[in-house]
Order: sequence, then C-alpha cells, then structure tokens
Amino acid sequence: MRFTWLEFFAGGGMARLGLGDRWRCLLANEWDPKKAQAYRRKFGSGESLSCPELRVCDIATLTPGDIPAAPALAWASFPCQDLSLAGAGAGLRGERSGTFHALWRLLESCSEAGLAPSTIVLENVTGLLTSHEGRDFEFIISRLVSKGFAVGALVIDAIAFLPQSRPRLFIVATQPGSDAIQGISGNHPTVDWHPPALRKAFAALPLDLQQKWVWWDMPRPPYSELTLSDIVRDDGAGVRWHTRQETARLLGMMSDRNRAKLREAIASGHRHVGAVYRRTRPDGNGGRIQRAEIRFDGVSGCLRTPAGGSSRQIIVVVEGKRVRSRLITAQEAARLMGVEPSSYPIPERYNDAYHLFGDGLAVPAVSWLATHILCPLVRARYSSLAA
Repeated sequence: MRFTWLEFFAGGGMARLGLGDRWRCLLANEWDPKKAQAYRRKFGSGESLSCPELRVCDIATLTPGDIPAAPALAWASFPCQDLSLAGAGAGLRGERSGTFHALWRLLESCSEAGLAPSTIVLENVTGLLTSHEGRDFEFIISRLVSKGFAVGALVIDAIAFLPQSRPRLFIVATQPGSDAIQGISGNHPTVDWHPPALRKAFAALPLDLQQKWVWWDMPRPPYSELTLSDIVRDDGAGVRWHTRQETARLLGMMSDRNRAKLREAIASGHRHVGAVYRRTRPDGNGGRIQRAEIRFDGVSGCLRTPAGGSSRQIIVVVEGKRVRSRLITAQEAARLMGVEPSSYPIPERYNDAYHLFGDGLAVPAVSWLATHILCPLVRARYSSLAA
C-alpha cells in the first residue's frame, strides 16, 4: 500500500525524496518557478516532463478543490527567513514565514470539506522555538490542538546522517486514538531528539496545550562517519579555484583565533579540508567588520541561500604549505543534503542550484522520521479504518 500525502512549499522535492516510493503525492505546491522547474525535471514524466500533481502558485490561491482525495499526510516546510537568526525577527508576522497563516486557512477548509489529513508535519528552523519569546511556537501548537490533534516536536540535525550541521524542528501532529502513538512516544523527552531549547519551549506552553503533547521518540540515529573530505572533489563539475590573491584576501579576513586554526592545519603536514563562512562581527570599537570563520572538524556549516554573496560556503583545502580556496560546488551542496547529483537534475545556474539546496531538507533526516514516526502512524490509521 502506498500512503497518500500533500507537499506544501515543495522546493526541489527533497521531502519527496526522503519519503520515497512508499508515498504517493496527490498535490505538490511551490511558488518559485525555478524551484518548481527542478521539481518537475526530477519527478515529471515523458518528454514534456508532465507533473500534474505540481501547482506552481501562491499557496493562498489553493482551495480544497485542488485536492483530489483526503490524504494521510500533509507536509509543509514553510519559509524560515523571518524565524532564522539571520532574519529580522518578524516571525509569523513576516511576509515569508507568515505564509503559515495561508497554509492553515487551507487546512481548515480541507477539514470542513472532509479532506483533512490524519497527520501533519511542519518543518522549520529551530528559531521558531524562541520567535517572539515563544509566542509563535505556542500559536502553531494551539492551532493544531484546536483541531483535535495530538502534537509533539523533534529536532533532527543532519549531522547524524551527513557531514553538515543543520538542526531543524519537525512538529508532528496526528489524530489521537491510534495505538501506534504509544509505540513511538515516551513519557519524557530524550537527549537525541529533544534539546534544551525544545524542552524550554514546551515548559512555556499553557497547561491545556501541554496535556495534548506527545514526546515522539525514535531510535538513536546512526551518526555517519562521512566527513567533508568525502564530499569535496578537487576536480569535476563546477570546481573553480580562487586565484592566490583571492585566497590571500579571504585569509586576511580571519581573526587571530581562526588564523591559529589554519596554522595548526598547515603545521600538521596532512591534507585538511575546511569550511568557511564570511560573517559580520563586532570589531571591538563599536563597529562591525566582516570576518572569515573556518572549521576543520570534518563538518560543513549549515548551507544557506546565497544572499548578496556573503552566505555562500567556501571550501579551503590545506596540503602541506599549500592553501587553496573556492566556492563549494552545486554538486557538493547536493551531497551535503543527501542528494545524489548523478540522479538529480541540478539547475545550470550556480545561484539557482545553491538556493535550491540551501533552502531544502536533508533527505536522510526525512527518511528517518518517515520510517520511525510517520509510517507507523499512517499504517495504524489505515488499519483502523479497514477494521
């Protein structure tokens, strides 16, 4: 049996890749035509790349009439810009993250039309937990509870599966009454899936919402032995090394602490692959200065969208006294998200590709959640309806 689902804010379809062939998408919605093109090229069929389930439009324009049948699952990775640390703090009142309200109005209309999903997943940055002192998180939980859902949340970091630090919040809500809930939840939070920020956000919820809370639990993640060196290719598609002057300029932006990391890597005599982001930091005199910050722990920083150039991740390779630098390639960005470049039609323009993956989901994290939480919930729901 294939489970049916709806995919909102679909991007390039990384949630679909993570759910896999066990799930049949009834409707996918994406407003960005470039991301939608990548989605269609991956999941479309025939010479025309027909993808009838894909609707390229503002979610606010969708109605229950666009949904062909009641789905088992609705998945929404709504925009994070107003909730992230890099954002302006607008939260759910912001233009981008505020699209949650349009999503919720659609789900309410679906419920009235008999098309309500039995399970909902809302994915976003962990900044949602503290946005507006927790009020945005409480608002979302209250909306789900008001429709009769039992609800809980987990934080899954891509680092458990891939060499990328990428913690993300997954709110999972389901209609109560399923025996499956008991088998995949506990009475208390766990270290692996419920970090202090999530526990604090739960503790701040009103008692009536806490009473509807579920501490979802999954097996301990595998913690992959892959490192950034396994992802990076010295040659191949998209590899364009910086000139010596460009590399020197980058290294000149480092603080003493980061220069010390580089000197240590050079002194070791071994090959090291580091990841660099340029960030704006206080200069100690009341002003701000752009700094290049490097890490040599085998892990990439969190991929982001390319805003103005400063957020593109840079690779630094140290071999003896030789130090080279360049932008991460689109193919490497894909691998850091768990996407195999040879089987995914990567956009030709670098910025389009980097935006696609920087705004996406770590595929193995979705797979882990689907295997250990979503499939048991939906399978139990189908079984109860058939009984």
